[in-house]
Amino acid sequence: MIPKTNFHTHTTYCDGKHTASEMAAAAYAKGFTRLGFSGHGYTAFDESYCMSRADVSAYLQEVAGLKAEYAGKMEIDAGVEQDFYATEPTEGFAYVIGSVHYLYQDGRYLPVDEAEAVTAQAVREHFGGSNYRYVQAYFETVAQVVAKTHADIIGHFDLVTKFNEGGKHFDMTDKRFWHAALEAMEELLRWDKPFEINTGAMYRGLRTEPYPSLALLKELQKRGGRILLSSDSHDTASLGYGFAEMARAAKELGFRTVQVWTPQGWEETPL
Repeated sequence: MIPKTNFHTHTTYCDGKHTASEMAAAAYAKGFTRLGFSGHGYTAFDESYCMSRADVSAYLQEVAGLKAEYAGKMEIDAGVEQDFYATEPTEGFAYVIGSVHYLYQDGRYLPVDEAEAVTAQAVREHFGGSNYRYVQAYFETVAQVVAKTHADIIGHFDLVTKFNEGGKHFDMTDKRFWHAALEAMEELLRWDKPFEINTGAMYRGLRTEPYPSLALLKELQKRGGRILLSSDSHDTASLGYGFAEMARAAKELGFRTVQVWTPQGWEETPL
């Protein structure tokens, strides 16, 4: 059984392409039973992608209205995707996705997922040209994302691989990558928070595997980690993208259930 739910959903309040109302209507048309919005929390050093301070109250108010509109048909909640370096409080949001979109190096915030050329420049200018030093810094940051953001969900664990399809910039089987990733995973598992299987980059044609990669998901399963399905949707068409494929893959890797968030706590749904 594949749950018709998504808790990683962006709108025009941040860097999404469609309004909250449009996203809700699309989810309902697709048969969703639960939809969680997750506007990007405010980051003062980069306002280009996130909700403004002024828009947060409007976001919460609109989603509350949609929750009432769809009552009895589809459960709707207002969460937040909180970056590691965000400083705004998360009180008032139903849940928190903890993510790392930047590295702080040499007094600068360096975006991890903005563009391949931006990443290459960051590696060249701030990590001595070493992609593995860059990867190490990323996973050292990710390891602390729950402690820093008090996240309920761990967002796109290996986002650092976004522009690395086919091992273009570094070898994901190299011990430098592998050890850094597994050390971060081990630290995060201490918090017993589910990792999202995120199909967002697959939808955009940047990756052929989700975040985390299938190899990392296998390691997560061996260590008793929990998962939920996430399409990291920035438009209506992407809602639920690849869920059937990812459910099959997760089952083949040994997972037996996926998590579904509810205001009363996590529920397990068999795969």
